Amino acid sequence: MGRHLDREATSVASLELRIPPVALAVLIGALMWIVRLISPSLTIEFQRGNVVASAIAILGVAIALAGVLEFRRARTTVDPTAPSKSTSVVTGGVYRFTRNPMYLGFLLVLAGWAFYLSNPVVLLGPALFVFYMNRFQIIPEERILKSRFGLPFERYLEKVRRWV
Repeated sequence: MGRHLDREATSVASLELRIPPVALAVLIGALMWIVRLISPSLTIEFQRGNVVASAIAILGVAIALAGVLEFRRARTTVDPTAPSKSTSVVTGGVYRFTRNPMYLGFLLVLAGWAFYLSNPVVLLGPALFVFYMNRFQIIPEERILKSRFGLPFERYLEKVRRWV
């Protein structure tokens, strides 16, 4: 039984930091579209739904780009699959409000997409994104960054929330 648990833990750990978050967002967005196609009877039309959906998605893009810009200013890696290449703890700009603005941006784009698709079932997409990102991206990233930057990063974790 112990070997089975070791194999299971290894296979779960093998998912950590493997799928680039942008690829995950695109994959989930495609799955949301498929769900909409196979369940059209659940569609709920909203007046000005496209405007609201676009506003949410544009906000998401802006937040994600603000995160990238801060990383560029700090001259640290934006590669989410290699947090060990980080050169500094970025705490300025949008990072004063969220530890993960790029991921929050992707989440908002998915939320805008869900609103555009107007199907309550597709709301599972953004929820799945948050679950996966917390478990297989953010927690492993934070573990690596804690070991790399120690107390400054731990203080940052205490001050700023993971999402918002």
